[in-house]
Amino acid sequence: MKVKKGDNVIVLVGKDKGKSGKILTALPSKNLVVVEGINIVKKHQKSRKSDQKGQIIERTMPIHVSNVKISVNKKKKAKK
Repeated sequence: MKVKKGDNVIVLVGKDKGKSGKILTALPSKNLVVVEGINIVKKHQKSRKSDQKGQIIERTMPIHVSNVKISVNKKKKAKK
């Protein structure tokens, strides 16, 4: 894998195409990455105790590493 935790990437394919974010977790054995704010899904959580209610939680799910590209931010030099 060419990407690692902390890299800024751009999503190339899927429902979040064109969005960018920072890699939170890299899973090299499965070729997956978790990108901040990308591929968010809603999970229904069951109530743990009888007096609590169930809830819907938004989680960031991993996407395949081939669907992201490292974004290059070139610093512009000031002209004299």
